[in-house]
Amino acid sequence: MENWNRNDPIAKFVRTQRKENNMTQSEISDLTGVGLRFIRDLEQGKPNLMTDKVNQVLKFFGSTLKPQPLD
Repeated sequence: MENWNRNDPIAKFVRTQRKENNMTQSEISDLTGVGLRFIRDLEQGKPNLMTDKVNQVLKFFGSTLKPQPLD
């Protein structure tokens, strides 16, 4: 069973950016070319999402995934 984490940093970032820009999930979906279901899953912190699609959404907000050293 998958453990969804609504407090995941990426989920929180996307949700916060969308709300700060007064946009709906549907609008983000249309503007990024990513499905509405994917946007919903991303904001809810679903694990194992496709990295290229995550980056597609993050780039819309001027960000991207990048490697980070483990603590």
